[in-house]
Parts: sequence; structure tokens; C-alpha cells
Amino acid sequence: MGGAITFRPAVADDADGITRTYMESAESHARLDPERYWIPDMETIAARYRQGRQLPESADDGITLVAELDGEIVGFVDVRLDQSPDPMHRELTYCHVVEIAVSSRHQSRGIGGRLLQAAEDWGRQQGAEFASLEYLAENVRAGDFYQRRAGYRPAAIVAVKRL
Repeated sequence: MGGAITFRPAVADDADGITRTYMESAESHARLDPERYWIPDMETIAARYRQGRQLPESADDGITLVAELDGEIVGFVDVRLDQSPDPMHRELTYCHVVEIAVSSRHQSRGIGGRLLQAAEDWGRQQGAEFASLEYLAENVRAGDFYQRRAGYRPAAIVAVKRL
């Protein structure tokens, strides 16, 4: 690894770098669960990031952070504030990690953990009380990372069935 990795909010000019990592993640997800995941059009994803449309809520409620090494985007995280719509749930603000990915060439170097920490720090600064995320049950590596190393615990099960 060359220079120091920096973490910062994404700008429109980061779209192509983010998209390269996003596409690697999409390929991995499509391999793990091809019935539900596919590889989207690269230009469509780049346009979303270029135009700031990667998160469904307003820009005030979310942010994309990037990990940059020697001018190259090597990872990113999309995070937003969220609350459960279920009236049974307490009115808590969650820092929800929508998407997180690290370039395959730069994995297992602590970048994902640092991106996750940056997202959690952002959420904490915005008043979030919990952090939440989803990952594929088939992605054992992600499950190990989130639960054993990052301190997340399963709180709900999303079950799916083909109709």
C-alpha cells in the first residue's frame, strides 16, 4: 500500500471511482444470490453518484463517504438516518448503512472497518442512537466481520420466498 488512506465526503467527481467498487460488490452479490441480485448498468450507477441520487432521502439525511489512496477511490459507504415505521418500535434514530464496499484489491487491510467507523461517527454526530445494516446470510465473511469485529448483532431476520 502506498500513501495514507484518507476518508472524506464524496463529491460528484468521485462517481467513476465509487462505481468501480460498487460494480465489484454487485458481481459478488449476484454470485451469492443470483435470484435476487444482478449487475446493474455501470453508467446508471455512475450517474446516480454524479447527481447525488444514491440515497432515497434528502442530502441532509444521508452522506456518502469515500476511502481514497493515492488519488484512487478504494472504498465507499452510503449511510442515512432512519427510523422504524413500526409504532411498536421505540422512536429511535438509526444510522443505517445502505451500502459499503471496498475494492477487491484493497480488502483485508482495515479499510472497511475504518469506513464503517466513519459512518458510525457521522451518525452519532447527527444524533443517531443505533447503527444498522443488512448483509446477505450467504456472505459468511461479511457476517463474521460485522458481528465479531465490528460489534453488530442480529436484531431481526428478513426471510424471503419465491412466489
